[in-house]
Amino acid sequence: MSFTPHGKHLIAGEWVAGDDTFDSSPAHGPAHAYSVGTVALVDQAVKAAEEAFDTYSRKSREERAAFLDAIAEEMEKRGDAITEIGTQETGLPNGRLEGERGRTVGQLRLFAEHIRKGEYLDRRKDAALPDRKPAPRPELVMVQRPIGPVAVFGASNFPLAFSTAGGDTASALAAGCPVVVKGHSAHPGTGEIVAEAVKAAQERCGMPAGVFSLIQGGNRQVGQALVQHPLIKAVGFTGSLAGGRALFDLCAARPEPIPFFGELGSVNPMFLLQNALEERGEEIGKGWAGSLTMGAGQFCTNPGIAILREGEAADRFVSAAAEALGAVEAQVMLTDGIAQAFCSGRDQIAQSNAARPVFSSESEGRNASPVLFETTAAEFSENELLHHEVFGPLGLVVRAKTSDEIESIARNLEGQLTITLHMDDADLDEAVALRPILERKAGRLLVNGFPTGVEVVDSMVHGGPYPASTNFGATSVGTLAIRRFLRPVCYQNMPEALLPEDARA
Repeated sequence: MSFTPHGKHLIAGEWVAGDDTFDSSPAHGPAHAYSVGTVALVDQAVKAAEEAFDTYSRKSREERAAFLDAIAEEMEKRGDAITEIGTQETGLPNGRLEGERGRTVGQLRLFAEHIRKGEYLDRRKDAALPDRKPAPRPELVMVQRPIGPVAVFGASNFPLAFSTAGGDTASALAAGCPVVVKGHSAHPGTGEIVAEAVKAAQERCGMPAGVFSLIQGGNRQVGQALVQHPLIKAVGFTGSLAGGRALFDLCAARPEPIPFFGELGSVNPMFLLQNALEERGEEIGKGWAGSLTMGAGQFCTNPGIAILREGEAADRFVSAAAEALGAVEAQVMLTDGIAQAFCSGRDQIAQSNAARPVFSSESEGRNASPVLFETTAAEFSENELLHHEVFGPLGLVVRAKTSDEIESIARNLEGQLTITLHMDDADLDEAVALRPILERKAGRLLVNGFPTGVEVVDSMVHGGPYPASTNFGATSVGTLAIRRFLRPVCYQNMPEALLPEDARA
C-alpha cells in the first residue's frame, strides 16, 4: 500500500485542513507540509470525544475488543507504508520500525484479550444483611468504570509504540475512553497513516466518530489547551522532564485537577557487585556498550550509569566498554533538536570537571557518536549535573571506594524507571541489603540483564517515583496501564437491571 501524506488533522472522523502549515524535517526522503494544530481544533475534537463517550463507554467489552483488533489489522495492512515513512522521518532502521509495529499491534491485541477476560474490572460484591444488628447492611457492588475523554501526547522516540495508537491510546480505548492525540511534529506522516488505520477500524466496527482524533503538532498552545480543556479527564505523556512537568503543573492548576500520567526521564543505573565484576566484568562491559548505544541511546530505559567498586576489575570493565563503544559507528538521531541536546549535555559534563572522559568521538549534525565518562562516588554525590539524563549514547562510570559508598549512592538516587543488579551467588548478601533500598527508587528491578527491552505483558511496570514518572502507582506498559483510565464506583442497593452490564452478576 503506497502512502502520500495529505497533512490534515483527523477530527471526529473527518480530515480537516488548517490555515497554517509546518514542514516535516525527515532524516532522509522528501519533506511534507502538515497543518498546524489550533486551540479551536482541540475544542472541536474534545467535544466530539465527550459526545462519543456516552455511546462508546456503553459498548460491550467484546465490541471494544473487536475495535482494538481491527486497529491492529488495519495497521498491518499498511505495514510497508508505515515502515517507509517512519524510517524517513526518524532515521530509525527498517528492522526497528517493523519490530516496533509488531509491538504496537501486539499491545492492541493484548488489551483486547485483557478486557475480554474482565478481570481488570475488579468486581466486588457484599450481600445485603437485612437482619444485622444494630443496623442492617445494604447490598454493595463495586466495579471499575471509564473516566471520560483522554488526551495522549505522541512520543519523539517511539513513533508507533508510544504515539498515535500506542500503549496509552490502546489502554484508554480498552477502558472505554475516547482519545484525542496530539501528534509529535518529529513524525507527523507516521501519525497520519496510523490515524488512517484507526479511522478505518472505527468505520468497520461502527464506533462513534469522536472516539478518536489526531491533532498534528507545530504549536505549543495545542498541548496546553488539550490538558486544560474541562472535558479531558486524564493525560498520557511520554517526553522530556521539562515539557512534562510544565503540562503536569497545568493539570494540577485546573479548576478540576486531573491525573497526568507522565513518563519523563531516567538514567537507569546499574550496580555491579564485586564478585560479578571480578568474574565477568569485561563481558558486562561489552554488553553495556551494546545496550547504551542501541537505537543511538534513544530509549527511556537506556542504562546510562554504571556504579562499581574501584580496582583492577573496574579497570577491565571500563576498558572493555570503551573498546566496544569504539566499534560503534555514528548513528542518526530522531530530530535535529535531540541531536543538539545530546551534544549540549555531553559538553556540559565535559566542561564541569566533575567527570573524566574515557572515550569520545565526534558527533556531526544529526549523527551522534558514543561517549563514556567516569567519576568518583564523592564527585557523583556532590554534582547534581551527573544525575541528569543525557538522551543519547552517553555512559557514566561511578567508582566507589567501599560498599558503604555504593549504598549511599543507592539511598540518594532520584526515582528511576529501572535499576539493574549485576551479581553472582557470592554477591547475594550485598544484593539482599540493597534490594529494599532500590525497590523504593524504581518501577522495575533487574538482575544480570540490560533494561532496554521492555516486555509488553501483564506483570510489566514502566514507571517509577518522580522524576521517572509523575505517578508512582501507575505504569504505561503492560495490562495494568488500563487502570489509569478507570475509577471505582460503588452501587448501593441498586436493582440489577439498573447496574452497568459489567457490574451484573
